[in-house]
Amino acid sequence: MKIKNITVGGLLLWIILAAVAVIQIFPLVWLLDFSLASSNEMFTNGLLIIPKVIKWDNYIKAFVDGHFLLYFKNSLLINVLAVLLVLIISVMMAFACTRMHWKLSGLVRNLILLGMMIPIHATLLPNYVIYDKLRLTDTMWALLIPYIAFSLPQGLFLTCSFMESIPKEIEEAALMDGCGIYRIIVVVITPMLKSSLVTVSIMTFLNNWNEFMMASTYLSSPKWKTLPFSVLEFTGLYSSNYAVQFAVMALTAAPMVIIYVILNKYITKGVAMGAVKG
Repeated sequence: MKIKNITVGGLLLWIILAAVAVIQIFPLVWLLDFSLASSNEMFTNGLLIIPKVIKWDNYIKAFVDGHFLLYFKNSLLINVLAVLLVLIISVMMAFACTRMHWKLSGLVRNLILLGMMIPIHATLLPNYVIYDKLRLTDTMWALLIPYIAFSLPQGLFLTCSFMESIPKEIEEAALMDGCGIYRIIVVVITPMLKSSLVTVSIMTFLNNWNEFMMASTYLSSPKWKTLPFSVLEFTGLYSSNYAVQFAVMALTAAPMVIIYVILNKYITKGVAMGAVKG
């Protein structure tokens, strides 16, 4: 049975997918709705409310009192550095594991990929002891090192999957033209890994953006505190003003949501191609 070239099964699938999409998007809509209302209006009946007056000052309080610019700058700096270093190391490791011939290449690759099975917070206490002895606590490196280390297995997996699909003849031709190994990686290989590198960049950024447990353990002064700290501080500062708390949560989530919406197709494409090639 077909209705305008659409099968009943296809229509049912679209209905299910639309319902799932609404369920997934609703928390964000709910967050924005309550962040623009007053605290008194939040205790009315219903999942959503229509504010009598849109309270933009909730966002002003969240922006100023939550030290949004400072924490945003710290989060952006740490995450951008983590992404750049993960990309550089992933490409070099992938080239070493897929193109260079040495006995332990497979073993080293598998050991690194096993890192995907280790939760990042399982190393919380050992890392703290090491950082304390090295005097790295309350520094940018206390977050940068674990962020990079736990993002590398995923970066290596995706980068290796794409690099294995690149014909070796291209590299051999570049070598015959006089290219050295580093020039081959930068000029020949890296541009061909564009989809993989974009995917690794986005996933590394999104995974580390909202990380809070390590940040709260290793950081004590405001100098390097990241954006999730603004939510924690507002819990005490505006414990009875829930609308402002919703506003600071919306500001914290906004950069990640915007990046995901804009670059979602690259995430889907990269993960799907990596899964097939891997």
